[in-house]
Amino acid sequence: MLQNIRDNSQGWIAKTIIGIIVALMAFTGIEAIFQASGNNNKQDVAKVNGEAITQTELGQAVDMQRRQLMQQLGKDFDASLLDEKLLREAALKSLIDRKLLLQGAADSKFGFSEAALDQVILQTPEFQVEGKFNADRFDQVIRQLGYNRLQFRQMLTQEMLIGQVRAGIAGSGFVTDAEVLAFARLEKQTRDFATVNIKANPAAVKLTDDEVKAYYDQHAKEFMTPDQVVIDYLELKKSSFFDQVSVKDEELQAAYQKETANLAEQRRAAHILIEVNDKVSDAQAKAKIEEIQARLAKGEKFEALAKEFSQDPGSANSGGDLGFAGPGVYDPDFETALYALHKDQVSAPVRSTFGWHLIKLLGVEAPQVPTFASLKDKLTKELKTQQVEQRFVEATKQLEDAAFEASDLAQPASDLKLTVHTSAPFGREGGEGVAANRAVVTAAFSPEVLNEGANSGAIELDPETIIVLRAKEHRKPAQLPLESVAAAIRTQMAKERASAAAKTHADELIASLRDGKTPLNQPVDGQAWKVTEAATRSQEAIDPAVLQALFRMPKPAAKDKPTFTTVTLADGSLVIVRLNGVNEAAAPTDEEKAQYRRFLASRIGQQDFAAYRKQLETKADIKKY
Repeated sequence: MLQNIRDNSQGWIAKTIIGIIVALMAFTGIEAIFQASGNNNKQDVAKVNGEAITQTELGQAVDMQRRQLMQQLGKDFDASLLDEKLLREAALKSLIDRKLLLQGAADSKFGFSEAALDQVILQTPEFQVEGKFNADRFDQVIRQLGYNRLQFRQMLTQEMLIGQVRAGIAGSGFVTDAEVLAFARLEKQTRDFATVNIKANPAAVKLTDDEVKAYYDQHAKEFMTPDQVVIDYLELKKSSFFDQVSVKDEELQAAYQKETANLAEQRRAAHILIEVNDKVSDAQAKAKIEEIQARLAKGEKFEALAKEFSQDPGSANSGGDLGFAGPGVYDPDFETALYALHKDQVSAPVRSTFGWHLIKLLGVEAPQVPTFASLKDKLTKELKTQQVEQRFVEATKQLEDAAFEASDLAQPASDLKLTVHTSAPFGREGGEGVAANRAVVTAAFSPEVLNEGANSGAIELDPETIIVLRAKEHRKPAQLPLESVAAAIRTQMAKERASAAAKTHADELIASLRDGKTPLNQPVDGQAWKVTEAATRSQEAIDPAVLQALFRMPKPAAKDKPTFTTVTLADGSLVIVRLNGVNEAAAPTDEEKAQYRRFLASRIGQQDFAAYRKQLETKADIKKY
């Protein structure tokens, strides 16, 4: 428990924001709702204080919740058992909650700067390669989540605002000393108990065909095929255009001249920096740099003075050495002074945006101009890529226009010399191949495609691939025949009845134990009681359901008057729990009290935040359509 408390009392950025960046679900579970798909249905489903929630947003939110369930349950996930109405209601409530919190943040004047947002992105491990931010990795991750850069930044900004509101409210929770001590007494308490298992025996249950049929009729909604669609689609790949373009020799020569013209000499600089800041004025910094300049004039070494006085932590220890760099790297005033120096010459004091500098030129490195032959392949690829990009953009527009105008995909396929592909059936949770892409699933189940028979707009699978699709077949949910589910029904019914019989038997045994008709330490159904002394709330090797029930039981009135309860296990069997005694613990240490205080304050803060959300909802003008 103490470890849980430590985990739950960390900073909100570490717990919430990074989790949101990676999973995008840490708060409402449906944050990936910013128009990331090609679905253009803008019909409003609700308004919150005049701000609309669109059908598109709701559809994507429902899809995201379904995807979450699929990820959480894995192979056990059965989309046919989902109640679409409940999913939509839960998704809409989460969207409304999110809208209210963003409005609350705006009303309270919360803000988050672009620079702070950049820092969060740059420092997120999921966007880094070998410990450094990598733009390609960043694009790959957010693309998999269904975002472009602008959409992701918008989403993340909103999450930061919600996080600020939550931190402000939840961080204000506090507890009294008496509450800490009361919690510690309960938390550190241990219990002596004993258990005995009452086995359920499904094999002994006899079921008639009529009983199975009755169960099937009463639970008809549980035995439906999933809602599925089969799509036809056209796939446009950028790589297919490379063989269709060529590069002329004069274009290569022009590209080579441009490439080598940009080469410039590299200059190795060293500097001594005296910063201008809140504690040091411009005049004070200048006077200090002039004092150092005077010591240089008397023969002291630049490197030694840099180590002693320079306030640039990145170069001071190396004598101010900044290494080689070309134009455009340094502050403009710094660079102007550097390029006016001769080797080993030291500049006059130079003012930059950071403060005052003395700059020394350590060396000059002439640019190495590569030969045309060494760059030819690279330049050819770059020039071809430029042409391919243009051709790809034009072909994408042509495909989208043709798909919009056509009643099927045959004509667009003929126009662009593409092949019509057909997918395997897939449901709203997605499937394999193109159906693994969330934007494809959203488009396939959109009203325009599914109900109206229209072709979709262009959907970007990745930067290299565009598709358009249409519904070929809609397999609506249908009742599964009794024969196909009868065996599963028999198994379930047998388990339920066997468990009920075991519960009845356990209740009879408990009544006999309480009345004294059965001695407390006598074996039950041939099984000896399993005794555990001084069990804690986090005791290992005890079923969590048993442990939870144990600490909810009332304290025995006397040593010979234990209390009893039963716990039903996953297989339908029962455990009789006998609570023999409750042991009070020693007073908590100062460290434990501090941990308990943080945990309780965090929990109270979360309750306050929930109350704030409820208040926003109560005062809001919310209209659902």
